[in-house]
Amino acid sequence: MREMADFLRSRRERMAPVGNGRRRTPGRRREEVAAAAGVSVDYYSRLEQARGPHPSVSVLNGIACALELDADERAHLFRLAGEAVPEEPASTSVRPGVRLLLDRLRDDLAVVISDLGDVLAATPRAELVFGDVVGRNLLRAFFLGDESWVPAEDREQVARSHVADLRATLARRPAVRPLVDELMASPWFARLWAEHDVAVRRSARKRLRHPVAGLLEFDCEVLSAPEHDQRLVIHVAPEGSVTAQRLDLLVSAEEAAGRMPEPWTLVPVSPSSE
Repeated sequence: MREMADFLRSRRERMAPVGNGRRRTPGRRREEVAAAAGVSVDYYSRLEQARGPHPSVSVLNGIACALELDADERAHLFRLAGEAVPEEPASTSVRPGVRLLLDRLRDDLAVVISDLGDVLAATPRAELVFGDVVGRNLLRAFFLGDESWVPAEDREQVARSHVADLRATLARRPAVRPLVDELMASPWFARLWAEHDVAVRRSARKRLRHPVAGLLEFDCEVLSAPEHDQRLVIHVAPEGSVTAQRLDLLVSAEEAAGRMPEPWTLVPVSPSSE
């Protein structure tokens, strides 16, 4: 309670005063914070004096808003009060820092994926190669849709990676449960989920069977935001590799024709590269 009292006082004193009048103390008055939080002045004053009752979750939320706490400060307040930190909603937009990185990778194959498997953004080159992926959920597409982009011999490993990563996400974001329940419609997912494997997805080698370019092999670098709710995934084709050649031919064909080649028409590569 003493540490929470000191924290509340320090956050109140850092706030800009209301109005233009002169004040003997920094920040806002207790009555101003109490009114914004929806509690009595006496109640809030006792909290700052470490002699108040244990605040409820609704009171903590009101105080966090009144003190204009950011996400980290809000979480800290809840921990000081001995309450579980409320879950943040899933990402629906790309964080500014991640967006800046994505803009600088316009000529690369890069996508931003939420920890729930939603594709939030992609570079133009990634959209050219992977199609209209923004707005799709990769987990639903893999387990409930068409996983033909993944070579048959790789599908079990990829499925295990998806499931283990989703279970790790569930540990920090209980709201994932509805997605898990939905994916249970896939016997494949249900079988792997019952094994209780847990592993956060990291950088790895990925193979995809493109409907036009054929088999593509990438070194995938996964960069996670500090909150772990967004990942920037960069697909790198080693210079001089068959994949690099196929991608160059794919881009050239699209630029020349103004469209993608006919589906399932493999882009040729020089025999020396095979």
